[in-house]
Amino acid sequence: MITNNKEENIKKDQETKEEDNLDKAKSSADNKNEVKEKTVEEKLKEAEEKLLRSLAEIENQRRRFEKEIKDAFEFGSYNFAKESLAILDNLQRAKEAIKNDEKLKHNTDLDKFLENIAIIEKDLITIFEKNNIKKIVSHNKKFDPNFHQAMSEVEDNNVDPGTILQEMQAGYMLGERLLRPALVSVAKKKEPEHQENEGKKAEK
Repeated sequence: MITNNKEENIKKDQETKEEDNLDKAKSSADNKNEVKEKTVEEKLKEAEEKLLRSLAEIENQRRRFEKEIKDAFEFGSYNFAKESLAILDNLQRAKEAIKNDEKLKHNTDLDKFLENIAIIEKDLITIFEKNNIKKIVSHNKKFDPNFHQAMSEVEDNNVDPGTILQEMQAGYMLGERLLRPALVSVAKKKEPEHQENEGKKAEK
């Protein structure tokens, strides 16, 4: 009987060990599967991140390309506008020169020529407006160094100091960009006579 009990105990111990080994093997397999699943998830996440980075880079390249095209167009427009301004200036100078010359004032042939100049001038201004080239309004405005260049100062107490009294050459904008500043004369406060006299004495 004792022998049989021993054999049964030994058998039970072996069965228990086998079950433990099976549980361990199963647990190890499950852990391996979990590791494999995490690795796949990580790979998918990495692939997704790479794809998003690639898409972002493509979008950045597209924006850079569009900006380069826009800059090139604006640069070409800027040069065209500056050259066109020179043509307009020459037309206006020719018109003023003829008008102010006493010998040419009453020449009927030149009157026709002046009419043609006026038509060309008007057409140029229309082209400017269509291409967003606008004249800077200066007369009686406050001097602004962003748009005006002061060529002289004139004493005048009838207006506030810094008021533009005269425009020697018109300024123009291309959209928000300055093509050229307006050349102007600006008012300054007239000094009292006694200060002028004192200044002259000091100079002597």
